[in-house]
Amino acid sequence: METDLSQQDRLWLRCGFPDSYLASDDDGSFVWLDNLIRTYLERDIPEFGPRIPAETIRRFWTMLAHSRCGLLNAASLARGLAVYGKTMARYLDLLVDLLLVRRLPPLHPNTRKRLVKSPKIYVRDSGVVHALLGIHDGETLLGHPVVGPSWEGFVTENLIAVAPGRTEPSFYRTAAGAEIDLVLDLSGGARRAIEIKRGLAPKLGRGFYHACADLNPTRSFVVYSGWERYSMAPGIEDISLEDLARELAEQN
Repeated sequence: METDLSQQDRLWLRCGFPDSYLASDDDGSFVWLDNLIRTYLERDIPEFGPRIPAETIRRFWTMLAHSRCGLLNAASLARGLAVYGKTMARYLDLLVDLLLVRRLPPLHPNTRKRLVKSPKIYVRDSGVVHALLGIHDGETLLGHPVVGPSWEGFVTENLIAVAPGRTEPSFYRTAAGAEIDLVLDLSGGARRAIEIKRGLAPKLGRGFYHACADLNPTRSFVVYSGWERYSMAPGIEDISLEDLARELAEQN
């Protein structure tokens, strides 16, 4: 089935692999992605690591897709796989090394506040996320509980990909709830604070303002799913993913 999606939303749903993105319909894209996942499980992953049952890695990969952009909870993941923590960590390292999963580190600035120490973990390709979760089309995606985390991961991965060389990506979160989804520290000392919201009328909680006060970023943005650019608060701009990606790419 083909859904009426913008080019950006089609990229989000299907991913950027040409055969998937350019498929004649959503079902064709899904089949291609499912075959890609099977190829990784049955051929590619065994070539790069010790023999691990394909079904075990698929289950682990799917667990990470469900918790996209969540904090790493090693004990919970190990219990879900019925393996020891060191074994789960080895699986995770393998998927990170193969560039299938990103481990986004927390920012630890000089502050007396209690900070979250666990990294965020997410499957890097949004199309793979949706295929692992059985999401065939845009309508299903928009009604799925993973829609918000999936959008956050999609935006995060695209912004990191176009950021200038030597940019250090991270996120910021305190135990008290101050939080920034993505922090980009550019060479030269410039810092971008980026909150990611799915929707056309994004609203910010107090946690983002408190986090900006902690970090004093050079510029602050809210990336949302609309296309207009405007100031939503002093020093904070609402901006589309396309516009912010273009702005970052031009700094290379």
